Amino acid sequence: MELRLLPMPDVELAAWIAASLNDYVADRIKGGETAELAEATAEKSFAELFPDGKPTVGHVVRNAIRDDGEAVGYIWIGPDSSNGESAWWVWDIAVHAQHRGRGYGRKIMELAEAKAVASGATSMGLHVFGFNTIARDLYESMGYAPTSIRMAKQLNATPAEVI
Repeated sequence: MELRLLPMPDVELAAWIAASLNDYVADRIKGGETAELAEATAEKSFAELFPDGKPTVGHVVRNAIRDDGEAVGYIWIGPDSSNGESAWWVWDIAVHAQHRGRGYGRKIMELAEAKAVASGATSMGLHVFGFNTIARDLYESMGYAPTSIRMAKQLNATPAEVI
């Protein structure tokens, strides 16, 4: 399977930003945050990383395109300023539903890693929600390892005993 990562055309970018922001909010809520916190966090992040509707310097948003011209997914990667000059981050990745389970996610990640290395990166990080076991399995099979684990538990509203 031949796959290329091509720049997302400007005419698609605004709609992608809106959809990606909405997906991020939904994932944060599914991951346990309140809707208010999820929305505020996501909106702040996207405002900083997409001022004026364009990615900040060094960040790239790419469509994953097969040889026949069909888009099978996308990826957004860029520098991770919180972790040093040569650290990069996978900010968002998706394989469109009808193309999942065919190895495209792995190929997109491999191409993204090559782009990052060509741009001077020496490491690549990412965040994956705990509920996303398919993605976690993929990343672990590619050599990504947990660097921290955040855990939560829903508490019973009527505890048996209060100390």
